[in-house]
Amino acid sequence: MRKYCLIPLFFMFVFQNIQAQTLSKDERMQWWREAKFGMFIHWGVYAQYAGTYNGHEQAKGGAEWIMNRSKIPYKEYQAIAKDFNPIQFNAEQWVKYAQEAGMKYIVITAKHHDGFAMFKTNASKWNIVDATPYGRDILKELAAACKKYNMKLGFYYSQAQDWINPGGAASRKLMNEGWANPDSTTIDNFTKLHDGHWDALQETKTFDEYINQVAVPQVKELLTNYGDVSVLWWDTPVNMTNDAAKKLNELLKLQPNIITNDRLKKPEYPGDTRTPEQKIPGVKDLDNNDWETCMTMNGTWGFRASDNNWKSSKVLIQNLCDIASKGGNYLLNVGPKADGTFPIESIDRLKEMGTWLQKNKESIYASKASPIGSFDWGRCTTNLTKQGLAVYLLVFNWPANGSLNIPLIKNKIKRVTVLETGEKCSFVNNEVNTNITIPYNAPNDKVSVIKLLLKGDKIL
Repeated sequence: MRKYCLIPLFFMFVFQNIQAQTLSKDERMQWWREAKFGMFIHWGVYAQYAGTYNGHEQAKGGAEWIMNRSKIPYKEYQAIAKDFNPIQFNAEQWVKYAQEAGMKYIVITAKHHDGFAMFKTNASKWNIVDATPYGRDILKELAAACKKYNMKLGFYYSQAQDWINPGGAASRKLMNEGWANPDSTTIDNFTKLHDGHWDALQETKTFDEYINQVAVPQVKELLTNYGDVSVLWWDTPVNMTNDAAKKLNELLKLQPNIITNDRLKKPEYPGDTRTPEQKIPGVKDLDNNDWETCMTMNGTWGFRASDNNWKSSKVLIQNLCDIASKGGNYLLNVGPKADGTFPIESIDRLKEMGTWLQKNKESIYASKASPIGSFDWGRCTTNLTKQGLAVYLLVFNWPANGSLNIPLIKNKIKRVTVLETGEKCSFVNNEVNTNITIPYNAPNDKVSVIKLLLKGDKIL
């Protein structure tokens, strides 16, 4: 009887299975392009400072930058971890807040520039399990909650800047950018150090040693220990080298369907998405790239007690509409407090955005950019539905005369309705415009949506 070797057949099956699970870029990006709306979370030990160091307000920048901006000594900053005990953190509640807001994915700071890992890592004791009384892996709990509630999860990772793990880079931020009352000795020491470091303990290793001993093993842990990771959000490439970037980029093979951004190292590693920050680009700046605007609800990423400059829910909803009308995604930030809770102002705004999306979601999710431009009164999105091509007019400023004018649409218009109420609207085509008669009172005090259902699969 002839004997067959089963081992090669086994490995062939595994290889073919892996190939079958690896998607093309368009397939990888499909869920992300349809999602449109995600939650950014900036959280770490810096939340304890809440933007104030030694009684002085941080002059500029996000509260997560306080160690750098205020030039807090290495050992002094490390000591604050002994008091970091966020006993009110509830991973499932966080995910529910995101879901209720209509968000489809979460990206959390696994490690920000202060080098503090919000997960158990064997590469550095400077992490939430080993350095704090809390002693729990935040990311493991959040990953479990996201899986339970079918929420996509992504990790932000500061691959180059690290102000605690020796050898990490540090962006040079000078006194007039937020240094809290430095004495002459501190200034002298800072000017003698290079790469933006202000404490000699930051320079006891080289950048290459930091990459090999901390960044590479930590990214490997993130891509190995937490199930499916949908997004890896690099930040920032200060002093980044091609050799270091190559080592980090190679690790992405551990999650072959992951989506990455453009901040690993430019221009050699463009990633999948562009990342405009705190601004919504114009159409001419987009070049048909996938892009995602990340933005704060107030003025800071990490929690800052004195920052009450909150954007209204109306502004946030209009931002979402503006971004969707240009084909992008909105990654909206929450900066939790040191105790693990969201600021009430963030919760309120998330709920109001969710209420609006429940009524108008088909104008946002899976939508495409406007085929007819934008208008003084608002924006436009489109989507190909089972009933036909839908065009959504997202009206920010409801016309007092009860009339909306858009460029002439030559497609047969099946019907025009107020999306939220289903109320029918009449329309008339002339030589240059399609004129729509709308109710005199806006159905929504933030953004009202008019839906045009057309014949065909594209605008004529």
